Amino acid sequence: MNIPDYSQSPPIDQVGVEERVARLNSRSIKKESKIKALEMALSMVDLTTLEGMDTAGKVIQLCQKAKRPHPYQPDLPTVAAVCVYPRLVSVAEKALRGTSIHVASVATAFPSGMAPLEVKLEETRQAIEDGADEVDMVISRGEFLEGNYNYVFDEIAAVKEIVGKAHLKVILETGELQTYGNIRKASDLAMHAGADFIKTSTGKVKPAATQPVTLVMLEAIRDYYYRTGHMVGMKPAGGIRKAKQAIQYLVLVNETLGGNWLHPDYFRFGASSLTNDLLLQIVKQKTGVYQSLDYFSND
Repeated sequence: MNIPDYSQSPPIDQVGVEERVARLNSRSIKKESKIKALEMALSMVDLTTLEGMDTAGKVIQLCQKAKRPHPYQPDLPTVAAVCVYPRLVSVAEKALRGTSIHVASVATAFPSGMAPLEVKLEETRQAIEDGADEVDMVISRGEFLEGNYNYVFDEIAAVKEIVGKAHLKVILETGELQTYGNIRKASDLAMHAGADFIKTSTGKVKPAATQPVTLVMLEAIRDYYYRTGHMVGMKPAGGIRKAKQAIQYLVLVNETLGGNWLHPDYFRFGASSLTNDLLLQIVKQKTGVYQSLDYFSND
């Protein structure tokens, strides 16, 4: 399959990107807007468990938290999705049946991507058959760094063909791509290959999500939208633990893409540990008092 020449992706001004992030982080937000932003961020979380010791019981517990994040605040929004390994998709699907919460699954030999294509496709097919609404795939970073862009493009396109109407989130693993320029090229490639979302990281490699990296990816989404009229979503994942950080990311999205992207259909946080701090800050804004962390499960 012939793809665009990614050597033509625009050069990235590292200093300019980092200065813009610093300026946006200086914005102040009033209390009423802060509560709305915190609740919006909560609605955009993908609660995730991706450990070798994951069990059906752990996934069921996570799904209960997804449906009711705070035990004494029933009016709060639910999270966007629960993300699990393919083997546990059927457990999450059953636990979330009848809700609007999506079932997401990592696939394609997550997190390394080091498997033959036929294995990656079979894993993706099984996740969809078991009830996944969304698939988070990893690209083959080694192939990308060697300049084999057609290989990476065709791999994403093949996974998208199996995913079909479900959402495909393409994980770039930006911590391994070395430069902002590579991150921009990988973002452009993934979107042209069929990504519904582009995602920074697996959460298994450091650095994971950073605001400058996210800004580079948001600008790629903006430019792709201007060329095609097609909205692609964004998911920073890994290392976002505090509500203040989440609000800073929402400001980045609003300033770069506009309010249409401030919706779970187009922006997600891959940061389960963020949930409890969002809940703490929401209750603090509403009552003036911080609750004990004992009120929340450590999912």
